[in-house]
Amino acid sequence: MEMLQTFNVTVDGVTASYPAGTAYEVIAGDNRKKDGNDILLVKRDGKLRELHRTLRRDCVLEMVTAADKPGYQTYERSLILLFLKAFYDTVGAENIRRVCVDHSVSHALFIRTEGDLTADEALLAKVQARMEELRDAALPIRKSSMDTEDAAAFFRAHNMPDKAETMRYRLGSHVNVYELDGFVDYFYGYMVPNTSYIKHFALLPAGEGGVYLRMPAQEDPSRLGDFTPSEKVSRVQLEATLHTERLGIPSVGILNDMIAADRATELILSQEALMEKQIGDIAQQIAERRDVRFVMIAGPSSSGKTTFSHRLCTQLRACGLTPHAIATDNYFVNRDKTPLDAEGKPDFECLEAMDVEGFNRDMLRLLKGETVELPRYNFQKGMREYDGHTLTLGERDVLVIEGIHCLNDRFSHALPAERKFKIYISCLTTLNIDDHNRIPTTDARLLRRMTRDARTRGYSAAATIAMWPSVRRGEESHIFPFQDSADVIFNSALLYETSLLRPYIEPLLYAIDKSDPAYPEARRLLKFLSYFLPIPADVVPLSSIAREFIGGGCYNV
Repeated sequence: MEMLQTFNVTVDGVTASYPAGTAYEVIAGDNRKKDGNDILLVKRDGKLRELHRTLRRDCVLEMVTAADKPGYQTYERSLILLFLKAFYDTVGAENIRRVCVDHSVSHALFIRTEGDLTADEALLAKVQARMEELRDAALPIRKSSMDTEDAAAFFRAHNMPDKAETMRYRLGSHVNVYELDGFVDYFYGYMVPNTSYIKHFALLPAGEGGVYLRMPAQEDPSRLGDFTPSEKVSRVQLEATLHTERLGIPSVGILNDMIAADRATELILSQEALMEKQIGDIAQQIAERRDVRFVMIAGPSSSGKTTFSHRLCTQLRACGLTPHAIATDNYFVNRDKTPLDAEGKPDFECLEAMDVEGFNRDMLRLLKGETVELPRYNFQKGMREYDGHTLTLGERDVLVIEGIHCLNDRFSHALPAERKFKIYISCLTTLNIDDHNRIPTTDARLLRRMTRDARTRGYSAAATIAMWPSVRRGEESHIFPFQDSADVIFNSALLYETSLLRPYIEPLLYAIDKSDPAYPEARRLLKFLSYFLPIPADVVPLSSIAREFIGGGCYNV
């Protein structure tokens, strides 16, 4: 009698034998995580694998849950597929013109629906009930391969032309699609094996055909995340998305069409002209408020704050004002006074890392017309120094102050509110791969950060990826809570930037070794970048925010 072949599988240092062909889902069931979160993927010898895949050799497996970034992204994709299936079942394909997953907002996705329907509470209650029914049935999510041309024809026939357009630029002869109870869709990432894994969700009407699809927070996947959306940021994001669609560029496929037709220069210059107009409008608002002396600018990492500040200063001069740039980094406390975080490391992002009283004292003196010697922070020595740099404010002078805490009134507590003009800047991506595959704002910023870190700091892409979770935690604590206090929200995203960044980033990502913890994220980003045709930097203006990351700009950033 022939013996069944077995393989050794090591999980958390413990090795067990399993028959060849055992699904990873079975092995995951034998290795439940202590935190109780469902295992959604496995990492086999450093590479992510879906749970329906089977054992074919000895290996080391790591269990991935929604508390891990790849698992959380898998949960989100699977939830979108579940929603789409339930929505089409409830409304009927004949009544749906389009469903577009636009952006994330406060542990939820904002989804626009178009067609012969009203996405009110009554309809969404039916959709949610259908989602729960599908979840409880533990229906399989099946993955299959389709000829690329056949897939494009299929999606055209099913009123999803955006997917067909994107597939024009796929080099492979086949693409993977997912099927849930007869509903077929394309996603550029992994899925859970069946609907029972998609435990927590809720639907809320968002007005004008919009739907909020709530989901868990990565920090605690066992329940729905808190839902406290920023009204101002959401409004700016939606307005920017609708403007992108008015330009006729709702997806990467259309962007690639423009690049292939040698219209990249037209796109770049029109995007830069729009951004210059928006910055000019902000400068005009400031000029019209004659009592403003402090322009306070804050935003998350790689949002382009520094270049924006320079461009705003140029526009303020055009309005007859005299701007002076102030970097709040110069008001760090000396390094030996820097608070420590929970891991015992210096916490440079908390408010207590700043000399708040010194900043307020200097700003008040400037407001009174006094001459003030301003500090410069020596990052090598970890201390503030004074080198005779003084400033006196004239009648038409304004201070353009940039820093992580600038929207937090605790940082500028002594400054009169009517003297402050607050600006929140972020890279709010409006372009999608297709209607059901959004481009996260955090991805756009991570690509920017990687490019700049490699150019200006000599950091590897792996190092940037490794520090990114810490950067994100700091943003959640010190920036995002104050978004709605801003007088103006500025979107620094450029439709062409991923195509521009692709040639800079791909070599950095390919350099990451399989043994590096950043390898799965590098592979995901390489897949993402492959959807974009590259464009050269030749015609990107020297004043562009993009220059802050690729270099060659006219500002010293």
